[in-house]
Amino acid sequence: MTLIGRTRTRGIKTLSLDSPDTRNALSASLVRELAEALTDCAKDTDVRAIVLTHTGNTFCAGADLRDPPPPESLVAVLRQIVELPKPVVARVTGHVRAGGLGLLAACDITIASTSATFAFTEVRIGVAPAVISLPLLPRTDPRALARYYLTGERFDATEATRAGLLTAAGEDVDEVLAPILDGVRRSAPEALAETKRLLTARVLETFDRDAADLTALSARLFGSAQAREGMTAFLERRDPAWVV
Repeated sequence: MTLIGRTRTRGIKTLSLDSPDTRNALSASLVRELAEALTDCAKDTDVRAIVLTHTGNTFCAGADLRDPPPPESLVAVLRQIVELPKPVVARVTGHVRAGGLGLLAACDITIASTSATFAFTEVRIGVAPAVISLPLLPRTDPRALARYYLTGERFDATEATRAGLLTAAGEDVDEVLAPILDGVRRSAPEALAETKRLLTARVLETFDRDAADLTALSARLFGSAQAREGMTAFLERRDPAWVV
């Protein structure tokens, strides 16, 4: 069963996270298939830009707690999105949690419907948004991140736009997306690649500097007793032991 849908229209390749039964959680298999699809897009000279979207009512629920990807694999796919020499545009019509927000931050342009919701839920299961901070910290308002990293609160598309997580939001996501895709279709491929390189330089500096430390932090936290309690509580639909 494929976990990544692929379609193409007028130079735009759409990749869909297609595991609605798991709310498109980042399993080892899904991350691997996404990396393969992105590699194919990079090689295809007929692809001008990539739209990253989803099936079901959730864009991505974060890491799959039953089959989590190695931290190194998640770092690699986030970097792949940032480094891809073609614009990657996120199209979101559902909910985004934890690691899914890292995918959004890695994309060049992010568009969501006003019904979408967002939350960094890591602290509530006993871990931290470590690896996904690589694209998030350079691109997102630090005060907003402090609040939502530390509390796990849910926030809406208006707040996500204000914080810099989204480029824009609207009731009809495709209506918002249309002029953006028209713009990249009118743009020269080499010019797009060099312009993207300018925009992502500081993000890649963060990867170069911090990826090893944040990967180690993620592995340590996910292997901790606190994380085991948090994940067990989540799967059993109860509060973890530390809730006061």
